[in-house]
Amino acid sequence: MRRVSVVGVSGSGKTTLARAVAERLSAPLIELDELMHQPGWQPRPEDDFKGEVERATAEPSWVVDGNYRQVVIDGPVWQRADTVVWLDLPRLTTMRQLIARTVSRAVRREVLWNGNREPMSNFMSLDPERSIFVWAWITYDGLSRRYATAMTDPAWRHLNFIRLRSNAEARRWLDSLVP
Repeated sequence: MRRVSVVGVSGSGKTTLARAVAERLSAPLIELDELMHQPGWQPRPEDDFKGEVERATAEPSWVVDGNYRQVVIDGPVWQRADTVVWLDLPRLTTMRQLIARTVSRAVRREVLWNGNREPMSNFMSLDPERSIFVWAWITYDGLSRRYATAMTDPAWRHLNFIRLRSNAEARRWLDSLVP
């Protein structure tokens, strides 16, 4: 296992797990959100984003954290990966974790990527483009179908899929990794 894609809905613990896997494997961590979100939450232009991901995944080992279809499934990440780790936690678990994480970040005014902080719109908007909570709720079913389908798609037979359905299962799997 040298090129790992960690996927799952917002709040599932992708970044936490990806960071731990990268550390365990002594591999670079590539956070797709960091590559996509420029200052002021402006999205990086599509071609630039794809180019950044192309360059980052050209290395011999890495762990990619994120779901951006255009670079994960339709781009270089899964084409170059050997393993996909899918955090498939129950919707209510992910929502609880997402709320706790977002509130903590907002209260601490934590700087995320490129100077960005959690926007207050997360707490006041029902627009999925302005609220991570609404986004996570409405994308849950679609992402679940996407990854369940991919696991059986012959196009991805070169990938080792690891589906983790609880935080305890994810901890056990991580503990079993041998560098």
